Amino acid sequence: MPEPHVPATTPPGREAVHEQAVDGYGTVRVLPLDPYGDAPTVHRWVSEERAAFWGMTGLTVRQVASIYAHMETLDTHHAFLVVKDDTPVAVLQTYEPEADRVSECYPVRPGDIGVHLLLAPPGPQGPRPGWTAALLDVLLSYVLLTLDRGRVVVDPDVRNDKAVARFLRQGFERGPVVVLPEIDLPDVHLPEKRAQLAFLARETAFPGTA
Repeated sequence: MPEPHVPATTPPGREAVHEQAVDGYGTVRVLPLDPYGDAPTVHRWVSEERAAFWGMTGLTVRQVASIYAHMETLDTHHAFLVVKDDTPVAVLQTYEPEADRVSECYPVRPGDIGVHLLLAPPGPQGPRPGWTAALLDVLLSYVLLTLDRGRVVVDPDVRNDKAVARFLRQGFERGPVVVLPEIDLPDVHLPEKRAQLAFLARETAFPGTA
C-alpha cells in the first residue's frame, strides 16, 4: 500500500479551533491534527536531527500516523497542526497534567495545561528574529485565553538548550529538573526522561486577564 500523499499546504475545509491575524506577521490557525493526512509532514520534521528530543526519530510515516491516531482517541491529550498563512509551521500538543506522567513530578494546580511544541524547520529565508516568539504568543493566547486556563507547564528535555531558552525568553519561570518515569503500555511507550519544568501564568503572559 503506498504511503499517504504529502500535502504542500493545509487541506481546505478543516475547521480551526483558533485563528489569529498578527500585524506584520500573518494569520495563524490551530487545526486538529489529521493523524493520516498530516503524518507525512510531521514525519519529515521528526526525522531531522534537530528534532531528536521529540522522540520519533527512526519511525516510519505509518508509525507516526498510528501514534497520533491513538492520541485522537484520548480526552486528555490533543494534537494540532499549526499553520501560518496556510503553510504548516508547527505541531502543538496539549494535555491535562493530572492525566500525564508529569503529575508525578510536580504539584498540579487546577487550571494547569501542559504543552509540547515541535517547530517546522526554517523555510528558504532561514531563521528570522522574533518569528518564533510571535508564533508562541498566538499559541499561548489559544491555550490560556481561548481554553481559559490559568497556567502552562512545559517539560523539555533538560539537554534541549534551545527549547529551554526559548521558553524562558517567552516569560516562563524555570522550575525544577525532574525525571519523568518510563511509560510502557500496549499502545504507548515513553522512555524515562530528565526534563526541565517551566511555568507561565496567564497573568504574566496576558496582564489583566487573570
